Amino acid sequence: MDKQEKTRYSDTELQEFKDLIIDKLRSSKEELSALTQSLSNPNMNGTDDTAGTYKTLEDGSATLEKESINQLAARQRKFIDNLESALVRIENKTYGICRETGKLIPKERLRAVPHATLSMEAKLKQT
Repeated sequence: MDKQEKTRYSDTELQEFKDLIIDKLRSSKEELSALTQSLSNPNMNGTDDTAGTYKTLEDGSATLEKESINQLAARQRKFIDNLESALVRIENKTYGICRETGKLIPKERLRAVPHATLSMEAKLKQT
């Protein structure tokens, strides 16, 4: 009997990916919360007692650190959005299907990048 190429993942496989994504979402939201909290409490190291000569240096350093944390938080928000979109694709049973080739994205890639919408073949063609 000719083995037909799989066009989508089974409900059992989709549930495995859903569990993986939910777990990643939880930890990503915790990380985002920690980043947001560190932005709202910028002076936890208490530099109030530092001599005035270091004030300008401290201000510059604090600004740079705040920008860096903002970038990390923005990246984390985007990752969370991508994971939530992946959950929608699981519900629609379109998860794991390359949006360029229409073929199934290998499980190994989805385990590493659970929000992937492109197979490596399609991703490499983009560059």
